[in-house]
Amino acid sequence: MTLEQIRDLVAADFDAVDTVVKHRLYSPVALVNRVADYIIYSGGKRLRPLLVLLAARACGQRGEQHIDAAAIIEFIHTATLLHDDVVDGSSLRRGRKTANEEFGNAPSVLVGDFLYSRAFQMMVKLDRMPIMDIMADATNAIAEGEVLQLMNARDPNTSEARYLDVINRKTARLFQAGAQIGAVLSDATPIIEESLARFGKHIGTAFQLVDDALDYQADEVSLGKHLGDDLAEGKPTLPLIYAMQHGNDAQRTQIRQAIEEGGIGQLQEITRAVASLGGLAYTARLAQSEVDQALAALAPLPESSFKEGLSELARFAVARKH
Repeated sequence: MTLEQIRDLVAADFDAVDTVVKHRLYSPVALVNRVADYIIYSGGKRLRPLLVLLAARACGQRGEQHIDAAAIIEFIHTATLLHDDVVDGSSLRRGRKTANEEFGNAPSVLVGDFLYSRAFQMMVKLDRMPIMDIMADATNAIAEGEVLQLMNARDPNTSEARYLDVINRKTARLFQAGAQIGAVLSDATPIIEESLARFGKHIGTAFQLVDDALDYQADEVSLGKHLGDDLAEGKPTLPLIYAMQHGNDAQRTQIRQAIEEGGIGQLQEITRAVASLGGLAYTARLAQSEVDQALAALAPLPESSFKEGLSELARFAVARKH
C-alpha cells in the first residue's frame, strides 16, 4: 500500500485537518503568516497527523476532536523543524530553502515559538487533561533530545546507546504521543492506549533510523535536502558509529576526524566506508526490528481497515527512499 493509499483511508479527516491548520495558523502579524505558511506548506509527508487520525479511527473514534489533535501534532512538529534548522544551520529542506535561509534565524525561532504556543492553545480547547499531560511531557522530552544531540555533536565517542536516547526523545516521542492521544480521545481501554503508545515509539524510532541512513545513500533530489548534512554538522549517527567500531585504524581515524571537524570534504570516502563496513545494513536491520515490534504492538486492536493502515504506515517508515 502506498502512502497515498494509506491517506485515502482517512481522506475526509485529512482534508479537515488541512482546514483546521489553515484557520489556526492565522495571525494578525504578517511575518508570522509568511513564515508559518512557508514551512507548513512546503510539501512534508504529514506522517504524524496521519498517525493520529488512523489511531483514533482504529479505536472507533466518531467525533471530531481527533482532527484538532492531528493539527496540534503537526504544529508541534513544524515548530521543531524551524528550531532544528536554525540550530543546525541547515539551508535546504524538502527540496527548497529552509525558513531560516529564506527569512533569517530570528523570525524562524520566533514563529516556531508561535506554533508551539498555538498548539497549546488548541490543547486547552480540547479540555482533556490527559492530552495536556501527554503533550507537555512529549514537548519537554523533545527539547531534552535536542540538547542531548547538541552535546553529542562533534563527539566521536558517542555510543549507540547515547544516539538511541537522542532519537527516542527527539523523534520517537512525538510519534508515540500522536498515537497515544488518538487512543485517549477515543476513550480506548488502557491496554489499547499503551499498545498504541508503544506502536508510535517503535515506528518513530524506525523512521529516524532510516532517515539517518538515507543521509549516506539517498538521491539528493528525491531526499529534498543536501546529502551529508549530518556529517557536515558533526552528528555521529548510527551508520557512522557502527562503521567506526568495525573499521580498521585508518578508517576509524578518518571517521573520527570527520565527526570532530564537520564538513563534507571526505563525504565520498566515508560514504563508501559506511556501506562497506556494514553501517547501512546494521541500521536497516535495527529499523526493521523496530517495525516488527510496532506491528506486534497492534495485536490488541480490533481488526479494521484503519488498523491495516497503521500496519502499512509502519512498513512505509522502513521501506521509504526519501
